[in-house]
Amino acid sequence: MFKKLSKFAVVFGFLVFSVAQAAPDSSTLEFWKPHVKTNTSSIDHSKWQLILDRYLTPGDNGNINRFSYSRVSNTDKALLSGYLDDMQALDPRGYNRAVQKSYWVNLYNALTVDLVLDNYPTPSITKLGDKFFSFGPWDDKVATVNGQALTLNDIEHGILRPIWKDNRIHYAVNCASFSCPNLSKNAYNETNMDSLLSEAARNYVNHPRAVALTGSTLTVSSIYKWYKDDFGGTNQSLLAHLVGYADEGLKEKLKNYQGKIEYDYDWALNEPS
Repeated sequence: MFKKLSKFAVVFGFLVFSVAQAAPDSSTLEFWKPHVKTNTSSIDHSKWQLILDRYLTPGDNGNINRFSYSRVSNTDKALLSGYLDDMQALDPRGYNRAVQKSYWVNLYNALTVDLVLDNYPTPSITKLGDKFFSFGPWDDKVATVNGQALTLNDIEHGILRPIWKDNRIHYAVNCASFSCPNLSKNAYNETNMDSLLSEAARNYVNHPRAVALTGSTLTVSSIYKWYKDDFGGTNQSLLAHLVGYADEGLKEKLKNYQGKIEYDYDWALNEPS
């Protein structure tokens, strides 16, 4: 009986892990579609910028940005909490689309850092989550905005992806992991958003955790598998996307690549080693 239960637990755990690794569908949360095109006012993200300035160490030459979770003071934890309170007290539907986009990306990233800090030390964000077989905290309710309880998945897959339909969003929202695109050293705003997204895409594509061509094997980040539809849905469209951001040497190799594509992802925490 014990052996049967153990086997069942292993199979069940594998199934849960497999489901967790599959990307949620992009489906609009209609409540968040309204915007006010004529509103030119901004949202203040200076508190979030202070946190980034104090604890994010940019990687040299496009390498990985590291966040020093272990060094965050209690005062700055309170500062981050205050920022999240400020953001949740707003109704983003009253702003224009550009301001909304930066609002949701910054909120997502600040919530992620806050979740890790609340559970630090932890080797990986995948160890967090309220449910018994959780693979990370993405389905936990972590914020309430305008009376609406939201998960990180709600923000990414119910708001950012379906409303903006910009695949560069994947280079902006950060999952606190080694293989994730960098947590930006700059808080996003309506003025810098477009340039920062393109810079983030270039930095990621040209780092081996995102694209590595070794001999005849092309290994890319699992992000390109989970969200393949956002990159055109085929290997050819994905390669075209990568070529668009690749430096010259990598670009030429990708242009001529016709083999299989393999995927990899490292969920280790994005903190200094």
